[in-house]
Amino acid sequence: MNNVGKMKQRPLSPRLSIYRWQATMLASVVHRASGLVLVLFVPLYLWLLHGMTGSPEDFVQAQSWLHSELGKLSLWLAGIALFFHFCNGLRFLSIDAGWCESRQMMRLSARIVIALTLVIALILGILL
Repeated sequence: MNNVGKMKQRPLSPRLSIYRWQATMLASVVHRASGLVLVLFVPLYLWLLHGMTGSPEDFVQAQSWLHSELGKLSLWLAGIALFFHFCNGLRFLSIDAGWCESRQMMRLSARIVIALTLVIALILGILL
């Protein structure tokens, strides 16, 4: 009976302030954040598409914004978010399919995705 009382006190969903940070938790939280960044980037992306296909003045405005520091930063963040979200989504799909269900493989795959994203962030930073 005592164990049942303890089970009811645990939160249903992991809370950032309760659990110890690990690679798997970081990958899960950043996956949600990267999805949010990608959704918030859509209006900017649509504006850029309009600028690239609109009048010559719109094209010049979009191109000058893309070459600005804010434009480069936005593209860098969106590129990192896209890469991480894609790779971590594949990681989640493999876990759902039962391929990487062990704790050790979940931790390893989370570390690999995080490390690859850091490498891509560096490469994108150099290229932009």
